[in-house]
Amino acid sequence: MATKRARRAVNASPKSWRSTIGVIPAVLLVALVVGGGLGTVALQSLGLMPLVGTPELSVDAYSALGDELWRSVALTLSIAVVSTALATVIGLTVALTALSGRRGALVAAGLTVSVPHLIGAAAMALLLADSGMLARVLGVTDGGWPQVVGGPWWIAVVLEYAWKESGFVAVVVAGTLATRVAAYDESAATLGAGRWARLRLITLPLARPALIASAAISFAYTVGSYEVARILGRPYPEPLSVMAVRLFTSIDLASRPQAAAAATIAAALTIVVATAALHFLRRSAAWK
Repeated sequence: MATKRARRAVNASPKSWRSTIGVIPAVLLVALVVGGGLGTVALQSLGLMPLVGTPELSVDAYSALGDELWRSVALTLSIAVVSTALATVIGLTVALTALSGRRGALVAAGLTVSVPHLIGAAAMALLLADSGMLARVLGVTDGGWPQVVGGPWWIAVVLEYAWKESGFVAVVVAGTLATRVAAYDESAATLGAGRWARLRLITLPLARPALIASAAISFAYTVGSYEVARILGRPYPEPLSVMAVRLFTSIDLASRPQAAAAATIAAALTIVVATAALHFLRRSAAWK
């Protein structure tokens, strides 16, 4: 395996080397900004960059949060996994609908991407609250409307993320399949393959890299997003992003390391998912 990789590297074309060298400055700049920020947060959470006092390695910031930290981790993962799964399914459906000739679906998805999450959260609150537009339209104004906004199941938060991120997934998947799937699909249909067989054997394998990449990006954004969970969620328990912002903006400066600890855990979750997504992408035929 090592010999094959070495031979492939030696036989790489000069054009590919020039392309790689061309992106190095941008990669270094991004690595410097992102890596510097993550490193500073991690060091502060470990007591190595205190606001006052002598630097000393410790995990007091993590232990001070206690069980609240693990509840926030579980809540953050639940919201991110469910909303990302819904967004992936909805986005794939919209992309396939657009590729079948209904271009309006993709236009609607593109418009969804342009809406900021803050406006989307406010719209969801006005739509799904117990005194919102949907409850009034359906005539459920006597307290019978379910507690969707600020309820125990974080339904409004999940729906907002799924709605917004599904548009992003749809645009990415449709852009990937637009120039690739038609020829394969027609050839398979000529050979007698049915719709389900073409979807399972051609469309989904071609869409898999785009689905993995867009789902990983959506997951990362959901983990780090603050405004949607703050507007549509309940006060307790709170996701990691809300916890980090609350502790960071506290008047008690001693809570800054705890805010850094919550942010470090959120970043670690994102890095783990991004690494797993990259692993599956490297194994796909599209990468090779």
